[in-house]
Amino acid sequence: MDYNSSTMGEVRKDQAERLRLIMQEKKTNPEIVRQPRVITISSGKGGVGKTNVAINLAIAFSEIGKKVVVMDADLGLANVNVILGIIPKYNLYHVLKGQKRLNEIIIDTPYGIQIIAGASGFAQLADLDEDARESFVKELKDLVYADIIIIDTGAGVSQNVLTFLKSADDAIIITTPEPTAITDAYGIIKTISSEINAPNVKLVVNRVKSYMEGKRVAERVISIAGQFLNIKVDNLGFIFEDVTVQKSVIKQDPFIKSAPNSKASQSIKHLMTRLANIKYNGTGGFGRFLKNLFGGKSF
Repeated sequence: MDYNSSTMGEVRKDQAERLRLIMQEKKTNPEIVRQPRVITISSGKGGVGKTNVAINLAIAFSEIGKKVVVMDADLGLANVNVILGIIPKYNLYHVLKGQKRLNEIIIDTPYGIQIIAGASGFAQLADLDEDARESFVKELKDLVYADIIIIDTGAGVSQNVLTFLKSADDAIIITTPEPTAITDAYGIIKTISSEINAPNVKLVVNRVKSYMEGKRVAERVISIAGQFLNIKVDNLGFIFEDVTVQKSVIKQDPFIKSAPNSKASQSIKHLMTRLANIKYNGTGGFGRFLKNLFGGKSF
């Protein structure tokens, strides 16, 4: 479309007026100025249900009226959209490469949450040059409208995973009662503990057969972490082994929706309630996340 100078002048005037009204609203209604709470979900090894927890936890938050965005930050094997049965046209790769704006790839879902599809096959977030990093942070600021941002990281202790974990308010580590999963969970907690500004670390034991099994595994990990790493790990809770989970994955329909009264769904709702009741640290939030994401630089 061809605009003449008069038309462009009117457009600018209109934009300026809208900006003035927004700023005025912020002054008169300070409660609308908020910082999203950033929660990362990770695991020491793959296959422990990390992505399923991220998605269903997000939906649980949305059911109490929270605006939630789930970002798939697994830059090697993204699958948030796969579990939801969504085929995205664009993903985080296009944003990282400067081909798309973040608000152009955010996907609304039928479940009351929004997702940002991951960049499968992208090598390293750390490979971005300074300009690309600054551009990415500016894009992330488009998410300030959200109440909660849940970041589903890759498994393991890669630099990508650590970058997102150490930048968040809460780092939730998922494990199962299997010895290898417990060992790998301890490994990622150990890596987090070496950070100067470590996030609040919380443990969730997935696929437990009983309350006592979940309690035993959590206490074991927390005790060892406290004794040898001098880091406090909170026991957020556990999720029961439940056949409805696998069925929901096959159907690509989150179990908290397809089987809301199942043991797994009730477990997720319990985790959400515990997180929602935690006193929020006003010095953290999205500003802290953006600052820490790339080495503490303010943007």
